[in-house]
This record gives sequence, C-alpha cells and structure tokens, in this order.
Amino acid sequence: MRLGQNLAIALDGIRANKLRAALTMLGIIIGVAAVIVLMSIGSGTQAQISSRITSLGSNLIFVRAGGAPQQGGVRQAQGSAATLTLDDAAALGGGAVPSLSGVAPEVGSRSQVVAGNLNANTNIRGVDESYLDVRNYEIDQGDFFLKSQLDAKSLVAVLGATVLSNLFPDGDAVGKNIRINRIQFKIIGTLVSKGGSASALEDDVVMVPITTSMARLSQQRSIQGAKTVSVINVKVENEKLIQDAKDGIASILRDRHRITGDDDFTVTSQEDTLATLNQVTGVMTAFLGSIAGISLLVGGIGIMNIMLVSVTERTREIGIRKAVGAKRRDILSQFLVEATVLSVFGGGTGLIFGVGISRMVSGFQLNGQPLQTVVAPEIAVLAVTVSAAVGLFFGIYPAVQASRLNPIQALRYE
Repeated sequence: MRLGQNLAIALDGIRANKLRAALTMLGIIIGVAAVIVLMSIGSGTQAQISSRITSLGSNLIFVRAGGAPQQGGVRQAQGSAATLTLDDAAALGGGAVPSLSGVAPEVGSRSQVVAGNLNANTNIRGVDESYLDVRNYEIDQGDFFLKSQLDAKSLVAVLGATVLSNLFPDGDAVGKNIRINRIQFKIIGTLVSKGGSASALEDDVVMVPITTSMARLSQQRSIQGAKTVSVINVKVENEKLIQDAKDGIASILRDRHRITGDDDFTVTSQEDTLATLNQVTGVMTAFLGSIAGISLLVGGIGIMNIMLVSVTERTREIGIRKAVGAKRRDILSQFLVEATVLSVFGGGTGLIFGVGISRMVSGFQLNGQPLQTVVAPEIAVLAVTVSAAVGLFFGIYPAVQASRLNPIQALRYE
C-alpha cells in the first residue's frame, strides 16, 4: 500500500475521533512546548552571560598569584601566596611580549566607604592610568587618574555605578569626599555601568591610584619585601594571539621568579572563563530539555494506549483487509503512519505554542533581572523530530499487534 493511501486512512481515522485524537496529541503538545520554552530560556541565559562577559573585554588575560604558602606548618589556600609585584607588571609591559597592547596591575581589597551619613562595604581597587583601556571601562562624569597623581600618591577616587547610587543617590559625586579606612579621598570621576547581574562586581567598586593603595590601604609584601599586586590585567592586540601571549607571559615570570618546579602564578584568559561558563550553561540547558522531555515520554505512552484501543476497535476492519489481500506489512505501515501523524501534528502544534510562550516570557523580570529567551532553529527542529520519533517508537507495538491478527478470528470479532 502506498504512503499516500496510508496517510489518507490515518487522517480519516483522526477526523472520525477528533476529541480522542486531540486528547492524545495533548501530551505531545505539552512536551514539545515545554522543551522549546525551557531550552530557549537556557540558550537565552547562555547568550546573556556570554554577552556580558564579552563586554568586559574578550581579549583579556589575568595573571594571578598561584602559590600556596606555609604558615605555622600548615599549607594555606592555593593562590594566597603574595608573589606578583609591580616590577613583574613593568616587565610584562616593557615590550618583551610583542602581542600585548596594555598591562594594568591591580591591588584589591574590601573596605567600608563612608560619604556623609551613608556608607557601603565595597571593593577597593588600586589601579594605574592604563586600567580603563585594558579593562574596557568608560568614564561617565569627571576624569580618571593622571600619571602625576599616581606619582604623587594622591588621595583621589573614581566610583563605580553601584557605589555611586548607594552613597550619592542624586548622582552628583564629582568634587565631593569619601572616607576609606578613615582616610579622606576626593572623588574625581564616576564610571559608566557595566550592567546586569553578571557584571555587578564590576560596578560595585571604588578605584584609587595603585601607589596610594599600596602606601595607605594595602601593605602586603612578598617574601623578598617587595610590594605585591593582586592581579596583573593584560590586554592582547588580537584574540588569535591569546595563547601565544599566555605562553610568553608564563616564560617571563618563570625567569623572573627563578622557578624550577611548579609555577607560583596562574595565567587565565577571558576565553577560559567564557568557555567554562558556556559549558555550565550548556549542561543546564540540556538538563532543562531532558526534564521537559519526560512530557514527551508521557505523550508517547498516550499514543501507544490510544493506538491499542484503535486496533481493538478496528479488528473486523483489519480482518476484512487481510481477507481481500492486504499483507502484514500493509497493516503494519497503516498503524505506524497513523501514530506518526498524531505525533507530528502534536509536535507542530507544540512548536507554535512553545515559540509563542518563549516570546511572551522574554523580558519577564526574575529576581530583578530581565529573562532572555533564544529560540534557535535547531531547538525547534530537534523538538519536532523527537516528537515524530516518539510517535513512531510507541506506535510500533500496536502496529505489530494489528499486523499479527488472524484474519479469520478478526472477522469473527464482535
């Protein structure tokens, strides 16, 4: 029997039992819609995180202390050793690695900042004049540090967007004073917000000259007595040169630190961070899709159930068809096509609902953050294909049962 004839018979069967067919397809519709909605949320979250990480600078390399010092005979946390110095940063910025376009050392701490009767516990970053360019920040109001202010260890500060809103709700901060560890600093500028929860740490910051921070706020030194930095931020000219730059940086620091064993520093890139986050969000998206896929399994069981009922109701019809020459494969294909048609119709309807719901929830506020959804074409194709496969799989048993009916016994069936 041709596919067109089987398709026509299947459609006639669906039209004859519209309500039953609709209820049978409901499980597939809900399953496909759930898969599309949840996976679109996962994909949207992944795209949102990638966008925010990239906005911080996609060609960045971070050099951090990687040693684990001993204190009182006890090994401390990995990365807590003070091993990076300003001289290390100067060596990296001296042209030894040609692919580097900027080097910005950073000293980090967390302190209470007071402005009038308001206060906030925030991140204090001691940085130099190149930090803005390296870390892709922009000045909103006022100015950033000058070389002369770093040389003079001036008591000046630049506020991030979060600190500005917490300490100066009216937004007017330039020219006013704040106190950090009871030391008064003059605000000379404010920063443009990085935006979003993923960049919240980048807005919750007060920047001061690194020389001022080392002299007045942070006194940490290396074993040799040199003043240390928390991170050396490095900007690479081209993203394609990141691995070469990482190798060059590691080579210079090994020579400077006279390392013969394990490195006392770590070199990571923004690409490494992005790859890790994409891996995590990818697993989350797959997990959400698999949970929603359970609905498809339930829908498939519903199709099997209704097809078994259909075989029982049409036993005499099957007997007559076999008596007039229908072969076993004709009966098998008839019921397989009918099960597949049910699942494909359900999958198509679920696709429409899923895309519609995904667009409706896009922009919905979740914990103060807008929800972003991305309905990728491959997600839609996958959902409909899986729904058709589910119908085909769960339709096999009823179809086999129908094809095995004895025509004589089928004709006697009441």
